[in-house]
Parts: sequence; structure tokens; C-alpha cells
Amino acid sequence: MGQYQRLKRELVARGAIIDYYQDTMQIPNGNVAKWDLIDHKGAAAVVAVREDGKLLMVRQYRNALERETLEIPAGGRNGREEPTDVTAMRELEEETGYTCERVELLLSIYTTVAFCNEKIDIYLARGLKPGRQHLDEDEYLNVEAYSLEELKQMVSAGKIQDAKTVCAIMAYAVNFAEAASE
Repeated sequence: MGQYQRLKRELVARGAIIDYYQDTMQIPNGNVAKWDLIDHKGAAAVVAVREDGKLLMVRQYRNALERETLEIPAGGRNGREEPTDVTAMRELEEETGYTCERVELLLSIYTTVAFCNEKIDIYLARGLKPGRQHLDEDEYLNVEAYSLEELKQMVSAGKIQDAKTVCAIMAYAVNFAEAASE
């Protein structure tokens, strides 16, 4: 049995946040296959917990789903060199108006490993200070706050389906359930 070997990578299209490539791959049995790859510069997201224990969420329209979703604050890095903790704190302030002194890494996820290399580092932010949103020109979203229990119920009921948000809520619940319920 051989190994996987990339024979060729062709750029099919360059987008605003992703690049689409087609790879020609030799697979272990010797056959050659065409595989799609979506290349993403990476992103960060934030579980932002207020003093009252409620988590900040953003409700926004998502074109791919043609509907609004309820998500944790998140956004792409400003280049591959930007540290994701910087991205997380910037997105928290831009989307919710809240700032924090620091964030701590909660978990990292790859969103769709079959054809995409997007990695999202999800941070926990506490010690929030309210401020003012700084939305991008094409961004319109509402900030809402929910208890952990409400969010877990929304995940179970299928009302929250965004993968990074589901992962973040469940990781926060597992790691901080006692602290959140005190």
C-alpha cells in the first residue's frame, strides 16, 4: 500500500474569504483522483460570559442558509499571521460592543474536514465591559444574552445548528457547568 501524494494543485477561484483549489491526488492503491479544497485563513470565536452568567450571542442573516442564525461572536483573521486571540477580542468588540482584558483558549475546531481547512479557535472571555458595536459595512446583527441552560435547550431542540456555536456551548457546559450554575 502506498501513501497519499498530491500531484498537482490548481487554483480554481479566489474569493474574499476563501480560495478554491482542485488537487490531483494519487491515493494509496495507485489510482488518481480529483479532490476539492477550500483554503481559509482561519478564524476565532468567543464565548463571552457577562457578570450575570449569561452568554452573549449574535443573531444575523447567513446567505448560505438564507435565514438568520443565533451564533457566538466570531470572525476571520486579518491575515494568516494575526494571532487568533487578537481576532477574538476584536470580533467581540466589533459585534457586541463589549471588551475584555484577555481571553483564554477553550477549544479549537476544524469546521468541515472533508474539503476545507478552516480552523476556528474558540476563546472564553470574562470580565466584560460594555461599549459600542463597530460593525462592518455589510454587517447587521442583534446582540442577545442567554443562560447556559437556555442555550443547551436550543442546541438540543435544533434551534442552534451553527457548528462552532454548538461546540462552544457544549465545551463551556462541560468545563464550566459548576461555575455557571453557582
